Amino acid sequence: MQKDTTTDFGYEDIPADEKQGRVGAVFDSVADRYDLMNDVMSFGIHRLWKRYTLELCGLRPGQHVLDLAGGTGDLALQQARRVGPTGRVVLADINAEMLVRGRDRMIDAGLVASVDSVLCNAESLPFADASFDLVTIAFGLRNVTDKAAALASMQRVLKPGGRLCVLEFSRPLCEPLEKIYDFYSFQVLPRLGELIARDRDSYRYLAESIRRHPDQETLRQMIAEQGGFDEVEVHNLSGGIVALHRAFKY
Repeated sequence: MQKDTTTDFGYEDIPADEKQGRVGAVFDSVADRYDLMNDVMSFGIHRLWKRYTLELCGLRPGQHVLDLAGGTGDLALQQARRVGPTGRVVLADINAEMLVRGRDRMIDAGLVASVDSVLCNAESLPFADASFDLVTIAFGLRNVTDKAAALASMQRVLKPGGRLCVLEFSRPLCEPLEKIYDFYSFQVLPRLGELIARDRDSYRYLAESIRRHPDQETLRQMIAEQGGFDEVEVHNLSGGIVALHRAFKY
């Protein structure tokens, strides 16, 4: 847990020990329409962001992967296909409702034998040192209470030569795009959440949590300094609305 007694929950500052429960309630509320909302609110572009991430993961058959905040399993599904029957994917999430939907996806795809579903906290991963060739976390780091502890935990479970890929909303690179993005985030997105997921407040939190999340350079420094990674690359996508941070452990 963070040393500070408070942390952010969107634009609200709350006691640090309350964030996990508050975030959990958000995802309990939206779990049944999470995938649909991802398609609607990103116009399907999140699939391209994740496809790009998969390409930079550099997965090979037989490798072991940990997908954190894996939720409904769309990224883990593609990872399992790439590592093949000799590899292994762990689909991990702190939210049981999301994890159930991810496991259902693996069953439907005939990949349940290749994917383990684990309920766990990214800040204190229940895996041995040097267990994985790759750790991914897509659109989940901003919801973690103690990001430094989580990054250090990810570094610990990676093998030497392993990679971390953090896909997350970030800061638009130009002012006109930022203004359009702000209008969409605070005027359109909550209304979509109300209409489709029947939850306006959770998608208002989404917009606010993105604004409170570190920008590209700040997160790069956090991954290197607090996470202990040896090299960190930043790849801006969609004009910086999303950024992929790829880090290496040597």
